[in-house]
Amino acid sequence: MDRAALFDVDGTLVDTNHLHVTTWWEAFRQAGHRVPMHAIHRSVGLGSTDLIAHLLGEDRDEEQDGALSAAHTALYAQYFDRLPALADAGRLLRHLHKEGWTVVLATSASGAELGALRRAIDADDAIAATASADDVTAGKPAPEPVEHALELAGVPAERAVFVGDTVWDMRAGSRAGVRCVGVLCGGIPRADLEEAGAGTVYDGPAHLLASLADSPLA
Repeated sequence: MDRAALFDVDGTLVDTNHLHVTTWWEAFRQAGHRVPMHAIHRSVGLGSTDLIAHLLGEDRDEEQDGALSAAHTALYAQYFDRLPALADAGRLLRHLHKEGWTVVLATSASGAELGALRRAIDADDAIAATASADDVTAGKPAPEPVEHALELAGVPAERAVFVGDTVWDMRAGSRAGVRCVGVLCGGIPRADLEEAGAGTVYDGPAHLLASLADSPLA
């Protein structure tokens, strides 16, 4: 029977979380908002509108959201040609594909940003499909991104594993009914990932690849 390995991208396969922190910080600064970097780091993984709402509050001037998001996108785009894949990220996806897993990316990235991330991973031959921000009405921690990834993979939740680096990933995966694997390479503490639903936690793609035989992806 088919089985699916679902992966978040930012902070899970590509080492971009702190680039997002810096560029969001600058976007907020340019708009006159003082937002601590540690708070932004905790919000990475949310879609743009949800991230802005989480950091500025529901009583903010929502008419600023589009400009804030556009500023972040423009600042982050400066790095598109040199986004660093995490060690063994591509090897992990290719190995799982070879072992019969259907590999699907579930990410809040889209468009040119998603293209840059895929180039960094350099494993398109192993990726069956991508569930992007453009495909759902609600981003993580809502279950829709993971549920859409399951639809693309053509498997039920009990035949899938979702790997991510944030509490938003773990909550989305748990709500979608899939087994959740956390990775520490995004900078979120192990205890936080476990509290949000991670059944197992690894340092990053290289650690997971080396530990596959004893992992939920065995």
